Amino acid sequence: MTTHSLPATPKTVHWGRFWSGLPPVLEIDAGDTLTIETHSGREEVLPPEGSGMTVAPALRDILATDLPRRGHLLTGPVAIRGAQPGDVLDIRIDAVELGADWGFNLVRPSSGTLIGEFPVSQQAMTLIPVDRAARTARLPWGAVLPLNPFFGVMGVAPPPEWGELTSIQPRLHGGNMDLKLLTPGATLSLPVHAEGALFSCGDGHGCQGDGEVCITALEMSLIGTFTFTLRKAGNHSVTLPQAETADEIISMGFHADLDEAMRIALRQMIAIICERTGITPTEAYQFCSLAVDFAVTQTVNGEKGVHGRLKKTLLTKG
Repeated sequence: MTTHSLPATPKTVHWGRFWSGLPPVLEIDAGDTLTIETHSGREEVLPPEGSGMTVAPALRDILATDLPRRGHLLTGPVAIRGAQPGDVLDIRIDAVELGADWGFNLVRPSSGTLIGEFPVSQQAMTLIPVDRAARTARLPWGAVLPLNPFFGVMGVAPPPEWGELTSIQPRLHGGNMDLKLLTPGATLSLPVHAEGALFSCGDGHGCQGDGEVCITALEMSLIGTFTFTLRKAGNHSVTLPQAETADEIISMGFHADLDEAMRIALRQMIAIICERTGITPTEAYQFCSLAVDFAVTQTVNGEKGVHGRLKKTLLTKG
């Protein structure tokens, strides 16, 4: 097992796509640990001179290149040797560190949960200073928010026949899940669809409420440390993104229809419960009604998200 580091540079980042044909910028072994640097923000959101907020030279270098722009600024992809379609990539989140002393939040008139209801001619942007030592952010009206940073986007390449996908919608490969529970100690499990898996991440969030209703969270640069392991085909039943923390099992559902996203997250949770306990699907359905908390993950990415949370202690017999 080896520890690697991947800085964000014009040669290691790409804008907003997941694709089985995207060449990896680094190849590692299963079991290795990797620290990945990410940045967020385009020219229009950068703090001005004299603001007391610092823009990383690496971000300026990236913005000065002619990389095709779309979606989110992502670092990667990283290939995991031996990963093949049908496997599962388990991504343990070891640490997430704040990578800047500022972040931003946007409201766009044509996006978000309340499209067209707020009188902004193009977009409203708020720069938000971050106290990295205190892990807090102060809003312009005085509220101080505790930070619990996580990556809004983590994903692998989709099936080759799907072609190139934008980073904006979450799907079976992960992507823009915006699940604030994916913090240090959590493990995200993603089905592998292409050789090497091809993991990318970005869209750093300092904090976010479930729903992410105005389309952005506290968008900011983050540094994540991950450990990657593989489960080979035939040794798992994972077909959609799911996660686990020390205390909880987490199912996810994504769909343009929020009701259908709920059904997907519910079906996934039923399957997980049946696999871990041996009870019948009907009993697991009842168990979900009695013990699982379902919540709206986000309503702003086209494919909306619902996640279910089950305390693992409830799976043991008393």
